[in-house]
Amino acid sequence: MSTTSDATAAGEGPAFVLVNPQMGENIGAAARAMWNFGLDRLRLVAPRDGWPNPRAEAMASGAAHVVADAAVVATTAEACADLTFVFATTARERAMTKRVLTPEQAMAEARALAAAGERVGILFGPERSGLANDDIVRANAVVTVPVNPAFGSLNLAQCALLLAYEWRRAAGDAPSAAYRLVNARRATGLEVDRFLDHLVERLDAVGFFFPADKRPSMVASLDNLFRRAPLTDADVRTLHGVVRALATKRPG
Repeated sequence: MSTTSDATAAGEGPAFVLVNPQMGENIGAAARAMWNFGLDRLRLVAPRDGWPNPRAEAMASGAAHVVADAAVVATTAEACADLTFVFATTARERAMTKRVLTPEQAMAEARALAAAGERVGILFGPERSGLANDDIVRANAVVTVPVNPAFGSLNLAQCALLLAYEWRRAAGDAPSAAYRLVNARRATGLEVDRFLDHLVERLDAVGFFFPADKRPSMVASLDNLFRRAPLTDADVRTLHGVVRALATKRPG
């Protein structure tokens, strides 16, 4: 087996350490999840079906280099030898004193540690049983996903995806929420004013505002309704057309 050739440099992303992974497909899916969020340091501890594994390569689709460059070692101790801070993922209570963090908390801390020059790693256990106590004892902190207590089992790749996503999100560079305008622009205040005048005029004509003393509050409610929605210029034109159509007398 090869030694760890991906020594995690200070300030770079964490090493994902898969301890005794059982299925090549899960290794490939974990690699794909890592690369989705810009991580590529994969370490494998004694994979059950040997290495290399063509099923892992096939499943990695688009992240083949993560699998190809994976470091394979015999023990968890070897996989963690160059790391200065290790997180262990587990869903079970353990009879040992450890800080327990959510993925969000853990990866925010991992970002700070990496920025300070630490070499960070994350341990993931085998699919069937998870990490053994002998593996977890090597960790500085434990990561537990707040899942449904009635069904707490996560697939290896799902767990890798959660941690990789939180690592990326902790960078704070996610795009802000945007309102996409397609062939349109936001309506101006004047355009909305004119539409509301048109609407109120037609509603007055059919006696909609009844009783009369309720008219101001009813008009205000309509005003609030249409200004609360982010109307576009095309929306306003459509609404004018709706009001005109409803106001047109038709035979019968």
